Amino acid sequence: MRIRPAAPHELPALQDIERAAGVPFRDLGMTAIADDEPPAVEVLERYRAAGRTWVAADDADRPVAYLVAEPVDGALHIEQVSVHPDFARLRIGHTLIEYAARHAREEGLTGLTLTTFAEVPWNAPYYARLGFDALEETELTPGLRKIRTHEAELGLDRWPRVCMRRD
Repeated sequence: MRIRPAAPHELPALQDIERAAGVPFRDLGMTAIADDEPPAVEVLERYRAAGRTWVAADDADRPVAYLVAEPVDGALHIEQVSVHPDFARLRIGHTLIEYAARHAREEGLTGLTLTTFAEVPWNAPYYARLGFDALEETELTPGLRKIRTHEAELGLDRWPRVCMRRD
């Protein structure tokens, strides 16, 4: 897989990847997550224009996974990482995260953060295997608190959520 910045014309394909990556949540009874629409093209374009949208491209240079991130309180916050299920278990998500980590170091950021579902096997347990640690409520930065408040407003707290960090 080749990791590279997303091109503007690929943003609808990223939405398709997100929709496909959501389907397995249905098997966990998380139909609201499975049916949730991906970010609008305009939102993805803001991340892309800021230089923080990367894709994993197949041999035909088509995106099969993507990651979007933004700086939050001195760390690079992974807003979304999604891998098309047809390409699952190939360490593509891990490769994207390592790419983001290198980018964060180059920008002088202190680490990576993310928020995720605590009990979904391909969420918090997966990130823990990649070196992320769950943060206690007292460890949350103001920016992470704001993100968690927004997630709660969206109804994501119907399932246990956690903030994680990797230095």
